[in-house]
Amino acid sequence: MIANLAFYLFSFILLASAVMVVTSRNPVHAVLFLILGFVNAAVLFLLTGAEFLAFILAIVYVGAVAVIFLFVVMMLDVDFVALNEGFQRYAPVGALVALIMFIELAFIAGNWAIAPAGGADRMFPTPDNVTSSVALGNLLYTSYLPVFQLSGIVLLVAMIGAIVLTHRDRKRSLHQNLSAQHARDPKQTLALVNAPLGQGAALPAKQTHEETL
Repeated sequence: MIANLAFYLFSFILLASAVMVVTSRNPVHAVLFLILGFVNAAVLFLLTGAEFLAFILAIVYVGAVAVIFLFVVMMLDVDFVALNEGFQRYAPVGALVALIMFIELAFIAGNWAIAPAGGADRMFPTPDNVTSSVALGNLLYTSYLPVFQLSGIVLLVAMIGAIVLTHRDRKRSLHQNLSAQHARDPKQTLALVNAPLGQGAALPAKQTHEETL
């Protein structure tokens, strides 16, 4: 009875948070409702016995992804009025896509069937009372170890590529050439000027300001 009550309570909060994410005009509020939805989804995973998915959702999505979204939205100076100007132009296409999605979901819901033993097996997803974390670890590091390692290499290469693409050499940045600085003659950087009292020193006509630096 308590498990069913907790399931309906957290499910209602999750659905309400999802609706608020879509309908909120303030993007900061939308991200906060997204974090609330992630937390309630993690609790639902705990109720069904999938503790690994619950911890991943709480640590990765709530602790990293959603917080990054929040910081990016707060730091970017986005003109949301200008972004919403073309909403009416794309509204028919968006309504058509939403209608197709609702029709597909209706077909899926109409043909959905629950196995007779599904209610008893959902609390014990693995045999012999093995937790989901142990079962997932055994599966990844035995049967799918090459694929798991390959996915890690792909992510590493993608991260390196993103760093290389964003860390480009800008011509505006100043670079220091130590060998050229050590090899130059002091006469190129020093100029002795006999300045009269009360008057400023002027550079010679053939010498520019860059040559004195």
